[in-house]
Amino acid sequence: MNTTESQLRELKLCGMANSLSARLKEAASHQLAFDEFLKLLTQDEKLHREQKRYESRYKKASFKGHKTLDNYDFSFNPKIKQSMITELSTCGFIKEKSPVLIVGPCGTGKSHIAQAIGHCALQQGFTVLCTTQSKLSDELQSAKALNNYPRKIKNLAKIDLLIIDDFGLKPLRCPEDENLHELIAERYEQSSTIITSNLALEEWQQAFANQLLGVATIDRLQHNAYHLVLEGNSYRSKINK
Repeated sequence: MNTTESQLRELKLCGMANSLSARLKEAASHQLAFDEFLKLLTQDEKLHREQKRYESRYKKASFKGHKTLDNYDFSFNPKIKQSMITELSTCGFIKEKSPVLIVGPCGTGKSHIAQAIGHCALQQGFTVLCTTQSKLSDELQSAKALNNYPRKIKNLAKIDLLIIDDFGLKPLRCPEDENLHELIAERYEQSSTIITSNLALEEWQQAFANQLLGVATIDRLQHNAYHLVLEGNSYRSKINK
């Protein structure tokens, strides 16, 4: 028994090794045929590998906290379009390679909803990265300094769902606006991007130092995009009461 488990682990069949003892007892008590026993073991291995892949994707996603649709209080702001959020949670927009633009005042749950949709994407096997405009700008500038910029853009372009939180919170200085434009252009109609912002869509151009570059970037983001406007009171005010 111990030898078999060790050999399974050496072959990197850890799912089988972990469940071998329990499956042997189950086979004996239910008088399972060998093919049924083997089928259960291989299913255990498959589930184990799926879980490991999910854990790896989750770690790379860089979520802040555990924000899901289950722990989002829709009743606090009844005007929020729950039906649209539910539709987005099916991740059809990722298959369409469409952007999602989430705007609204501070505290209405933009970041929460974006990350919740990201969780749904992970569960469906998509790769996800959650970042902020400021952090993304710093990483792209750092990549340029290290002569690693083309690879950084290429890697970011391959991610199925890129979530950029707090767009427009700080104005994009040159060359930050150029870097963002290049990334959005590279992902355009190839991958999905979620943008959250306190600015209304018509104010987004103000975030760009180069206005023409801003028009080109926003045009790509708005094309075939899902627009979600959050209205209502701040959840933070609710918590602080």
